[in-house]
Amino acid sequence: MKNANVVIRPFDAATDLERLSTIWFDASLKAHPFIGETRLTEQRRLIEERYLPEAETSVACLDGDAVGFISLLDCFIGGIFIAPGWQGHGIGRRLIADALARKDELTLEVYTENEQAVRFYRRLGFQEVSRRAVDDSGFPFPNASLRIKA
Repeated sequence: MKNANVVIRPFDAATDLERLSTIWFDASLKAHPFIGETRLTEQRRLIEERYLPEAETSVACLDGDAVGFISLLDCFIGGIFIAPGWQGHGIGRRLIADALARKDELTLEVYTENEQAVRFYRRLGFQEVSRRAVDDSGFPFPNASLRIKA
């Protein structure tokens, strides 16, 4: 583990919302350039108003600063995002391990064009369950459904 000093804590809307929104947006621009900045900007409002507050969100912190998060809807990973400057430091792996210890099984969908994420999940042991040619909004961005059991 590259970052043994990572502390994972529950989301606090009063102090975390703006920072996690920024992490989501910056990481999404990097991981999903095919979606486009305009659409990601539109989605950001939903992230702030609905998805972060309604999900079971855990925040990864280093020295008290949020550097990533995972949002769960029961056992489904609605999102896991690490600030671009902190990707590759084991933070995502820690967030997945923490969630898996609480849930026993995790599922998610990943854009197949996001090859870095697909490799990350496969290295952790996620198995592909299915694929579809369009995303939730009907756009032609193929997704793969993945699952892992503890």
